[in-house]
Amino acid sequence: METPSRAIRPHGLEDARKLAAEAARVALDNNGRDVMVIDISGQSAEFDFFVISTGTSRRQLHAISEQIDDALEKGLGDHRMGIEGYQESSWIVLDYGSLVVHLFDEETREYYDLESLWADGTVVPLADLGLTAND
Repeated sequence: METPSRAIRPHGLEDARKLAAEAARVALDNNGRDVMVIDISGQSAEFDFFVISTGTSRRQLHAISEQIDDALEKGLGDHRMGIEGYQESSWIVLDYGSLVVHLFDEETREYYDLESLWADGTVVPLADLGLTAND
């Protein structure tokens, strides 16, 4: 039996995991670095997964965010609920309800260190999602 999502927009954990896997795939396909998927469903009543990626330029961060929007909307029928930081481009946040995508430049990612802040979450190995990291 599938565990129900605790998120405000409950797709169920499996659907939220599919969204996270697709967002991570797009980040990897666009040369995002240090891509991580974190299951925070046990720690948050609002979100189930975070996808975190680092980009090397404003242009790359914009491309990743736009490609994620395109893939999740056209491929999975999901629509973004909000976006923050697009103009500043050091930390772009894409809110899909059960999934939140964090796209950082290197300095900002290191400063905010979401991986440590959400250390009680479970890092989902990319291989478990059928993905391989760009090394």
